[in-house]
This record gives sequence, C-alpha cells and structure tokens, in this order.
Amino acid sequence: MGDDDRIALDRTDEAILKALQDDGRISTADLARAVSLSPSSTADRVRRLVDAGVITGYTATVSATALGYTITAFVRLAYPSGNYKPLHSLLDVTPEVVEAHHVTGDDCFILKVLARSMSDLERLTGRLATLGAVTTNVVYSSPLTRRRLEPG
Repeated sequence: MGDDDRIALDRTDEAILKALQDDGRISTADLARAVSLSPSSTADRVRRLVDAGVITGYTATVSATALGYTITAFVRLAYPSGNYKPLHSLLDVTPEVVEAHHVTGDDCFILKVLARSMSDLERLTGRLATLGAVTTNVVYSSPLTRRRLEPG
C-alpha cells in the first residue's frame, strides 16, 4: 500500500486491529464479542481488512533465546555497488539475518542478526563483510521489542 492507498477505518475496524495485534489466535466469536458485532459481520470486516492489505498475515512470536540465539546485533553494511543481487543471494541463505532494511546515510543497509555466540556473530559478520564494510552493534537489552500499530 502506498501513501495514497490508505483505506478509511472506523472505530470498529480499529478495535478489530487492536484485538488481533494483541492476540492473533482470538476466535471470531471472541473477537465479535470484543467489538460488539455478530460473528459473521466480524468475519466480513476481517476479510475486508485482509483484502485491503491492512492485515498482512498471522504469525507466532518465537523466543530467539529459547532457540539458542543469545546474541542480537544490528549490522550496518556500506554496500559499494548498485547491484543488489549478491546481497539478496546471501540473505536467502543466511537465516540468522532476520531483518534487512535499505536505508539512507553512510550505510546502505541495516541488518538485524541473531547469533548463538560471539564466534557465530563473527562468522556471520565475516560473510556480510564480503559485500562491503560492516559496523556491528551488539544489543545489551531490548526494552521495547514490539509495539501495536495504531492508525495514523
């Protein structure tokens, strides 16, 4: 959705979005009760929000630490070329890179990387450094990992 593609949301749509962001597994019946609609009307509204691209999917939030990824880092990559195919190819085979953002400024990309150890992080940043200069920031803690989106 572009800036001009914003759809009009009423208070019920906003309540549905809030409830689904709080609990993506909420049943249609419970969601309907929460927003004071019938289950069929609620299902129709959710379907409309999906069709309009407002709701883009449903997913489980998984603990990286529970899976053995004890280190989170942000790696800034100064990519010297306009040919992004090598970067995309590396991202395709490096699942430890969980986010990649093309940004303005001295660096071209900011990557969120999960690692099992410092030596694992060194291996990962070494692979990324084959594409350009990297600067790595290790995360001490994350006081805010996720925030519910509110309509603007």
